Amino acid sequence: MKQKFFTILCTIMMLIPWTILPVRTHEWALKSPTAEIIVYSYIAVMLFIGIFTLIAYVKAKIQNGLMKICLVVNSLYMAAGIGLFFLGIASLKP
Repeated sequence: MKQKFFTILCTIMMLIPWTILPVRTHEWALKSPTAEIIVYSYIAVMLFIGIFTLIAYVKAKIQNGLMKICLVVNSLYMAAGIGLFFLGIASLKP
């Protein structure tokens, strides 16, 4: 039961980063500082999703086929989140 729950949760979490696309269609979401807050919030969520999936895969030993796909996709999200975080820090004006 625990394995099914974590697998379903990680599968649903694969879709969360894509919700930024409809959010960013609104005019208010494109203005500063709201845009920065939204982007950094999504970066934090992507890092959490990647770490959560990694812990569920390694520590909880949930290693079925769907979980392996979730691990790869959510790890890519986590890597993209780390890259975007450092890109955002590098673009800060002194």
